Amino acid sequence: MNRRAHWERIYATQPVERVGWYRPHLDTSLTWIQELNLPRRARILDVGGGASTLVDDLLTLGFEDITVLDLSATALAHARARLGARADRVTWMEADITEAALPEAAYDLWHDRAVFHFLTEPDDRAHYLERLRRALRPGGFLILATFSPEAPPTCSGLPVVRYDLETLVRTIGPGFHLVRHGREHHVTPGGIAQPYLYTCFQRNEEEKP
Repeated sequence: MNRRAHWERIYATQPVERVGWYRPHLDTSLTWIQELNLPRRARILDVGGGASTLVDDLLTLGFEDITVLDLSATALAHARARLGARADRVTWMEADITEAALPEAAYDLWHDRAVFHFLTEPDDRAHYLERLRRALRPGGFLILATFSPEAPPTCSGLPVVRYDLETLVRTIGPGFHLVRHGREHHVTPGGIAQPYLYTCFQRNEEEKP
């Protein structure tokens, strides 16, 4: 399956406000990010940020170094158009996270709401985690939201991997410790319940990038 073609088709044929994961604001993510008390110059990577409004809200909060990564050029174009002149304050990266060339130990926060659970192949998960370990500095944070076991087995026409906490912790593997976890009861614009498992990990300080 061509992932890029699939998501380009989704964003080209559906209004952003109608895609399944859409929320006007990512309230859980925003709350957790603010409670980390990161400096406003912290380097933040939003994986699969696409047309999400998280970047808007982070800019409003005063964060100065935000990178939005998505494999859909159409999704990124939606976000840039929405932000207008503020888009110039953001780094935009059109890439598949399983293949992306990311700088080493560069980011203070890696945020991913609803990308990781689409990686159903072990090799894709391994490539994702390799890039996470390379790009997130020791002491940096990972906020990761995936479908919980109660969620549907598919989203936007694709199968997903649903995670309970124990399985997700084991999948992330050594070198990280769990800081907090919780649930988010997301309902799609079409009325379908999609319960999320939200987690925050910190990369161990002593681990080398």
